[in-house]
Amino acid sequence: MNNWGRIITAMVTPMDAEGKINYDKAAELAKHLVEQGNTALVINGTTGESPTVTSEEKEKLLTVVKEAVNVPIIAGVGTNCTQATIENALIAEKVGVDGLLVVVPYYNKPNQESLYQHFAQVAKATKLPLMLYNVPGRTGMNMTAETSVALSKISNIVALKEASGDLNQLATVVRDAEEGFAVYTGEDAQILPTLAVGGYGVVSVTAHVVCKDIKNMVESYLKGNVEEAAKIHLKLIKITDKMFMTANPIPVKAALNILGMDVGITRMPLAAPSDNVINELKDAMSELGLLEVK
Repeated sequence: MNNWGRIITAMVTPMDAEGKINYDKAAELAKHLVEQGNTALVINGTTGESPTVTSEEKEKLLTVVKEAVNVPIIAGVGTNCTQATIENALIAEKVGVDGLLVVVPYYNKPNQESLYQHFAQVAKATKLPLMLYNVPGRTGMNMTAETSVALSKISNIVALKEASGDLNQLATVVRDAEEGFAVYTGEDAQILPTLAVGGYGVVSVTAHVVCKDIKNMVESYLKGNVEEAAKIHLKLIKITDKMFMTANPIPVKAALNILGMDVGITRMPLAAPSDNVINELKDAMSELGLLEVK
C-alpha cells in the first residue's frame, strides 16, 4: 500500500490576472490544503489546467510545491503519446516527486490491449509508483475493470483513480485487483459509496474548500459511524453539484477566489465564470457556513 493517504486533492494552478503562473501562491495554496487535512496533492492534473501549462511551467510548479509541503506529491504526466508520457515521467522523477498520475490516452481511442501496453511501458520506464486515471468523459475511452485489474499486477502500478462514475466497475477492480492496490474515486459525489464497496479514498476537487468535512466523513465511516458519515455526505451534495456545474476547474477557482485565496483566472479556452456560477457557489458555500450571509 502506498503512503498517499485517503484524501488527495488535484490542486488548481494559481495564475495572475494575465494568466501567468503565480508560483508563490501555488506554494501558499499547497500549504493551506495540507493544513486542511489533505494527505497528498496531485500537481499538473486536469484541475491544474495541464492542457494549457507548458512543460517548463509544469517542472517548475512541481519543484516549488515539492519544496513547500511535506506530503506526497503526485505529478500528472499522462498524454495521448506513450513516448511523451515517459518523457514527462522522467522529468517528474528527476524533480523528486512521490508518484505519477497517468491518464488514459485521449482522442486516439486505443483499445484495451493498447491501453495495457501503454501503461506497462510507462511503468517500466520509471521507478516511481503509478496511479492509473480512467476518466472516459474526458478521454473518449473507458478502461475496463479487467484492464485495470491486469495492470494492478505490475509492481509499480499501485493505484487507480476511477472517474467513470460507474460504481460497479470500481467495485469490480476493488474485488479483483492485486492485494494492496488502492482504488480511489475521482468523483466527489461517490466518496462514501466508494468506501462502502472497499475503495480506499478520493482524488478530489471539492476538498479545496470542504476538506475538513470530507475528512470527518471518511473518518466517521472508518470508525463504524455510518450514520454520521451519511449525514456529512448529504450535507455536501449541493456544494459538490455546484463545483461541477460547468467545466472544471472554472467553479473551484471561482470558489477559492470568493474565499479570498486569489488563485486567479483560468487560461483559455476556459473562460471566466458567469455571474450565475458565482452566485450559485456563494449560495452553496453560505449554507455550509464558509461565507458570512449578508
